Amino acid sequence: MPVEKFLGGISHFQKHVYPKHQDLFEKLALGQRPEALFITCADSRVDPCLLTQTEPGELFICRVIGNIVPPYPDAVGGVSATIEYAVGVLEVPMVIVCGHTDCGVMKGALNPEALADYPNVTAWLRYAEVEHQDLLAHTEHNVIAQLKNLRTHPTVSARLAEGDLALHGWVYHIGPGTVTAYDEASKTFQPLG
Repeated sequence: MPVEKFLGGISHFQKHVYPKHQDLFEKLALGQRPEALFITCADSRVDPCLLTQTEPGELFICRVIGNIVPPYPDAVGGVSATIEYAVGVLEVPMVIVCGHTDCGVMKGALNPEALADYPNVTAWLRYAEVEHQDLLAHTEHNVIAQLKNLRTHPTVSARLAEGDLALHGWVYHIGPGTVTAYDEASKTFQPLG
C-alpha cells in the first residue's frame, strides 16, 4: 500500500474534518483530561475510538500485543509508564482492559512453537496465562489475568485503596461487533449494551 493513501487521509482531515471540530482541537491543544485509560491489543482490527464512539481527548490509549499488562515491577517499560502516567498524573477515573476475538497473540500463547522464531514475542507472552485451549475462554482468562497484573502497579493500587478508580475487563467480538464485560460477582463475561 503506497504512503499516498495516508497522505490523502491527512489532506482530507485538514480540509474536511478539522474545520468541523476546530473548537475541540483548539481546546485539546491546551491540555487533556481523558475519561479512561483504554488498554487494548495492537491488532489493526481493534479501533478503540470507533468501538466506544469517543472523540479525541476522551480516551488515553495503550496498545500492545495481547493487551498485556506486565505485573509491577517485572517489565518496567512503555506499558508500565503509560499506566503510571494515566492513573497517577492524568488521574483517569477508570481503566479498561479490552481483549478481542481471533487474537493472533492469544493463538500464539496456545501454540508457542509457532512463535519460536520471534524471541521478543515469546518473552512477552510469558505474561499471558494459558489455562484454556478454547480461544475465547483463553482470551477472557487473559483479560482477567491482566486486570490482576494491573492491581500490582503502585499508582493503581493506591487509587483503588482511595476508592476513586474503577477497573473494567472487556472482550470485543469482532465479527458481530459486540462487547462482553467481566462481572466480578458472577466471575463471567456478560454482554454490554
